[in-house]
Amino acid sequence: MTLRPFDMHRASFNNQKDVLSNVEKRANRYTNKTMTRLSVNVNKVALLRNSRSGTVPDVVKTARLALEAGAAGITIHPRPDQRHIRPEDVQHLTQLLAEPAYTDRELNIEGNPFQAPYMSIVKQARPAQCTLVPDDPNQATSDHGWNPAMDLPRLEPVVAELRKLGCRVSLFMDPDDQLIESVPPTGADRIELYTETFAIAHARGGPELEQTHLKFATAAAKAQDLGLGVNAGHDLNQVNLGRFLTIPKILEVSIGHALIADALETGLSSIVKAYLRLVEQ
Repeated sequence: MTLRPFDMHRASFNNQKDVLSNVEKRANRYTNKTMTRLSVNVNKVALLRNSRSGTVPDVVKTARLALEAGAAGITIHPRPDQRHIRPEDVQHLTQLLAEPAYTDRELNIEGNPFQAPYMSIVKQARPAQCTLVPDDPNQATSDHGWNPAMDLPRLEPVVAELRKLGCRVSLFMDPDDQLIESVPPTGADRIELYTETFAIAHARGGPELEQTHLKFATAAAKAQDLGLGVNAGHDLNQVNLGRFLTIPKILEVSIGHALIADALETGLSSIVKAYLRLVEQ
């Protein structure tokens, strides 16, 4: 029997749904329900502060507002050039997370462990989680994950050292099953799926979104099969986050750029009105 083009498309779509259903069934073995935690990345607040002298906007105040609103943690990514987060920010945020009201919240410090001063920073701060990212000092932002098989000789002792400090270790990873299979020998506890390609596909929609969503769901299930926890981050926002979280058992999402932009746009009207009341009185 010859399938018409429409029937072939429908068969392909149904096959993708069946594969995704199997992925979800595999992931559901681990827990009955997982609540995804939101960690707010405050890098952009520090970037704005650093554009002028002084302490406005206040990174710690922003972090406190996020925690008071219910965020499960704070994420920072101190870079060698200190373009946003500075060492004193790490110290102050560590003190904030140590307050009695926030003992159930977490500090997540991202960075490349082979670029100073990342390791010295985390040795002092001892955050709940270290997310290791293979970025270059000159990169504007992270744009790819690790190749654990190739990087194993370097990663294994670093992961062991961080875990000895009491830190949970997560590796920034592309949604590639073969690469994810090489994570366990490093000793890492989790992976963070690099989600820029999902965000791009979500904006385009159609078959590209379905295929990309399936790729991420399969990668997450592969990690879970290997006993790894799964986090996610990069370009997630209010538009695409709901769809992404249909992937089962995502433990944590780290969101900064979009969240801070949303806060600026959402709050701007009320602040302009507050200033107008002052200038018009």
